[in-house]
Amino acid sequence: MHFLIIGGSDAGISAALRAHELDPNCEITLVLADDYPNFSICGLPFFLSGQTPDWRSLAHRTEFPGIQLIPNHTAESIDPIRKAVLIRGSGETRELLYDKLLIGTGARPVRPAIEGFDLPGVFPLHTMEDSFAFHRFLEQHEPKSAIIVGAGYIGLEMADALVHRGLKVTVASRTETILATVDSSFGGRVEAELKSHGVEVCNRVEARSIGRDGDSLVVVGSQDFLATADLVLVAVGVRPNSELGFTAGVTTGIKGALCVDRLMQTNVPDIYAAGDCVETWHRLLNGYTYLPLGTTSHKQGRTAAENVLGGNREFAGSLGTQVVKIFDLVAARTGLRDTEARGAGFCPVTVEKTFWDHKAYYPGARELHIRITGDCHTGQLLGAQLLGHTDSEVSKRIDIFAAALFHEMNIESLNDLDLSYTPPLSSPWDPVQMGAQAWLNETSRVEQMAHECH
Repeated sequence: MHFLIIGGSDAGISAALRAHELDPNCEITLVLADDYPNFSICGLPFFLSGQTPDWRSLAHRTEFPGIQLIPNHTAESIDPIRKAVLIRGSGETRELLYDKLLIGTGARPVRPAIEGFDLPGVFPLHTMEDSFAFHRFLEQHEPKSAIIVGAGYIGLEMADALVHRGLKVTVASRTETILATVDSSFGGRVEAELKSHGVEVCNRVEARSIGRDGDSLVVVGSQDFLATADLVLVAVGVRPNSELGFTAGVTTGIKGALCVDRLMQTNVPDIYAAGDCVETWHRLLNGYTYLPLGTTSHKQGRTAAENVLGGNREFAGSLGTQVVKIFDLVAARTGLRDTEARGAGFCPVTVEKTFWDHKAYYPGARELHIRITGDCHTGQLLGAQLLGHTDSEVSKRIDIFAAALFHEMNIESLNDLDLSYTPPLSSPWDPVQMGAQAWLNETSRVEQMAHECH
């Protein structure tokens, strides 16, 4: 059997490796648009900051036994009747036949309607080539200042990276608060962290144009925003790179992403799809959404490969678990926020409390902020957000919530978890459990007040 994979990032590589594990005799061909298979795009800010000086170290792996790689080629069309894919590289085209096909073409950066987007010194950041162009500019021009349009994960990690390199940074966000994937109270604390490191933050700004003033770039936006810098980074999100599948007859859905079932099959026979180009099954919503995450892409690719080789494995679904480090602060979330839960038909209550990350008598205790969202009628855990110092094991604790959500636990049952304890790292009741108790106490108090009012 010939298993052809289009795309050499998380989903494609994960699928290729799993297929080879399951059947070393399977003929596997992987077509990738560049020369960087399985590189960590999430690591680009740390390469550009200088903290990871050698870009080669971003490679998850360099050996691909049993897999034929065809780098620097793009797939132009799929003929599902003949089971053929037309690829182009170095100005020439050729055709590849397949028995089973996986589309793992990922996502591309949103290109906002900003005049001057193509000016020298204005950059997106999504691929290895993007990072090389950015790095060359940093090395050759030695800029002293930067404007970042967008305040999501990449934008804020790059604010950290550029400050680390000694640049003066301005962040322009169109949202009410930065890092809109968490609630505004947490976004405000992240903003304070940025400002404490000299970053200027401007919210509710829609960038409209980029122009030149001598050697400098000038960004103009709503709310009378006007800022000047030596370079501009535009990082305002991504959209699914789904055109290849669409033109082959694959159904598309949310935001134009390819529709798949939980076996990662499309509606076209023998064509699978996975990664940032597809819709994602959400365990809590019990339906599909568009949620591009590297962790999800790896799982989807693995699932697709198992089914290509005759398995019957379902993608278990995502909870949107995410974490980001911004200077000395870590922000994380999993599941649904209050507004998302309400929109999905739950009756959510969100309670925020602050605890010490370990016993206060042991040196170095830090405040850990926890927001828990649950259904006020059933007590079902719906989501959690955490914010704390880099020493506070935020990622460990958001993973506890993620595991609980995966197994449909209610908030009360968090107290039954047998979690580890030693004074330098936690408390007899871990902050996760203290947060659960705070939620239970608050909802009980509200219920009592409502009962007394009646």
